[in-house]
Amino acid sequence: MDEIIQSWPIIVTLIGTGIFAGLLAGLFGVGGGIVIVPVLYFLLQTFGVSAESAMMIATATSLATIVPTAISTIKAHYKKGNVDVPLLKYWAGFILLFSVLGSLLAHEIKGNALTLMFGCIALTVSLNMLFRAGAPATFSQLPGKVGQGFLASIVGGLSVMIGIGGGTIGVPLLTAFNVRTHLAVGTAAVFGFLIALPGVVTLLIIGTTPADAPFGTWGLINLPAFFIIIPLTILFAPIGAALGAKLDQKQLKRAFAFVLLITSSRMLYQAIGA
Repeated sequence: MDEIIQSWPIIVTLIGTGIFAGLLAGLFGVGGGIVIVPVLYFLLQTFGVSAESAMMIATATSLATIVPTAISTIKAHYKKGNVDVPLLKYWAGFILLFSVLGSLLAHEIKGNALTLMFGCIALTVSLNMLFRAGAPATFSQLPGKVGQGFLASIVGGLSVMIGIGGGTIGVPLLTAFNVRTHLAVGTAAVFGFLIALPGVVTLLIIGTTPADAPFGTWGLINLPAFFIIIPLTILFAPIGAALGAKLDQKQLKRAFAFVLLITSSRMLYQAIGA
């Protein structure tokens, strides 16, 4: 009974994380990883897990949750016509290839370096959302095939290394090239699936469980966290997609950006001070 009482704050935190991650996946196409990774990173350390191990487990567990969440999000956006199928046909191969390469590279990089990378990217995304929420597109259209292949490679490689869906990098990237926001969000949801699936498979094959990993960790994936978060992200992703068409996107982006700014700053502070 004492163990249950002591565990309930953790369970409530994971439930809240699943709901928030699902809503954000549907609203912005950013992928639940931008929320799940930092929450698990700090939560795992309360169990005595080192910061380095916590980051590796958080990244892998986040990728695992993104697979079913992305499927739920894709269905909702596809019904609304918000998926750019021609673009996906060209980008998919690059994203898949660099997701595998990024997974292999992430396995060789220390967790502290991954924390720094996540913090820098999250900080950039938050500042972009805060100060460019209503700004016009930087470019009038997407570059040629070579340029698009390069962009797709960046989305696949960087996203898988830090455990986030393709939307965190993909949505700002596509909108910068004048792709309308709702189409960018729906298309980036597919990016998330293409990134997470090969990433999870690769990490399951090559990943080894850290010595200080908490109970229920298989390879680098924490199964209790996975099974608590997953049903909620699947349930709330379509709700987020529906809300996205009704709510003020500018205000929502700024509110999320403020939370992300605080989280990324804290992760950077811990990584630099480690």
